[in-house]
Amino acid sequence: MQAAKHIIAVASGKGGVGKSTTAINLALALQSTGARVGLLDADIYGPSVALMLGVPDGTRPDTRDGKTLVPVTAHGLVSMSMAYLANERTPVVWRGPMAGGALIQMLEQTDWGELDYLLIDMPPGTGDIQLTLSQKAALSGAVIVTTPQDIALLDARKGIEMFRKVNVPVLGVIENMATHTCSECGHTESIFGSDGGERISSEYGVELLASLPLARTIREHTDAGTPVVLSEADSPAAKAYMAAANALIQVLQGKESPQDFPTISISDD
Repeated sequence: MQAAKHIIAVASGKGGVGKSTTAINLALALQSTGARVGLLDADIYGPSVALMLGVPDGTRPDTRDGKTLVPVTAHGLVSMSMAYLANERTPVVWRGPMAGGALIQMLEQTDWGELDYLLIDMPPGTGDIQLTLSQKAALSGAVIVTTPQDIALLDARKGIEMFRKVNVPVLGVIENMATHTCSECGHTESIFGSDGGERISSEYGVELLASLPLARTIREHTDAGTPVVLSEADSPAAKAYMAAANALIQVLQGKESPQDFPTISISDD
């Protein structure tokens, strides 16, 4: 494995908030800026990246010397997932340490090449895999995905607190399913509540990277393996993912900037 300039965990406190969809479209949005991007599906028990990228069933990665995995390329992204290594109809029945070990093997034994960004689509929650990754990978930080509803925000807070306890910076929050626009009348409303992403970002002093719409086209293109950032690049949804990518780049560049030091003057006094 060659080092990625930035390794970023895309995480959520609970399932069902659109984390994997966000991770894939965010990766493609970063790629559209000219960056070299990889995507690791860290959900050992329920991998979904292969389907969302439109990778054909039964695809298996090549190996080098029987040890190193060659990532699967789709839409220009290099990716690795348990879906490429196990039968999709056979559940992975492993205890936590085994799952964590499999994740580290995929991370460290994949020939990622030279990447600007490696995004890791985390499983939901705050369990063994999250802790293992935080300890073993040199994470630049984490992006927390949530919806505006209170129950999702409660679990998002747990995710933020977990990363802080293991000294992983939280780079920002992405609020998913923030608003829905009726296709018939054009009325826009906040189905799951309003300003949830802004509240939690303000509470923890982190960036609100973007508020994404609840749009049928996002789901349709995700199911078809043709993510909306590629399929409808001029759509409001795709532009929201691009806004998130650009905001993330700005946050990372800010962390790379040298700190301002006071001027030291020496006199003969």
